Amino acid sequence: MLWSVLSPLLMLTVMAVIFGNFFGRNIEHYVIFLFSGQVVFNYFTEATNEGMQALVSNSSIFSKINVPKYLFLFSKNISALINFGIILLIYFGFVMLEGINFTILFLFLLYPIVCLILINLGIGLILSALFIFFKDIQYLYRLFTQIVMYGSAIFYNIDILPQHLQALFYCNPIFVCITYFRSIVLHNTVPDLRLHLLLAGYALVLFAIGCWVYKKYNYKFLYYV
Repeated sequence: MLWSVLSPLLMLTVMAVIFGNFFGRNIEHYVIFLFSGQVVFNYFTEATNEGMQALVSNSSIFSKINVPKYLFLFSKNISALINFGIILLIYFGFVMLEGINFTILFLFLLYPIVCLILINLGIGLILSALFIFFKDIQYLYRLFTQIVMYGSAIFYNIDILPQHLQALFYCNPIFVCITYFRSIVLHNTVPDLRLHLLLAGYALVLFAIGCWVYKKYNYKFLYYV
């Protein structure tokens, strides 16, 4: 638990010092801007990385006992969600230190959190199924998360980019979640309906695909573990 708190705080400190001199001059409350992106992205990476190995690491159990295998994935996501909740408390502490007022709109943060849980579960179901058959997917996914990080505008504002490039960022559901957080916390504004529908669409589609992949290959798991 202590490491789950120290790791993001150390990374926040390093990124704030390095990128604050480049991008922070034109962004108000840059630490909160940066922390908003980091807290969402860290939860995403922890939940999906842990979920990817959930079945393999517990294969000795479900190969001997007939239990629903998806429960192992859910347990990993619950663990990541608890860590996320702890980091959120620290995040709100930073928000208070920055002098940002808490408003009733902060309750809307439950919406992107619920959507992010579904996204993590969906991707976790896909990865955990594929990891049983292709162990090398862990290296490909590590590269993929690096691409997602730079495509989530965690430490910079997309306003510095041309308009046609800004639209591409909305193809990334993690960026959409981060944008929602920043809109509520930094701008005290609820995002428009399009952002709500886009985020819900990502969550439902990814979760549905994850369930389909898991159900399709479920009966093969015992032959490969």
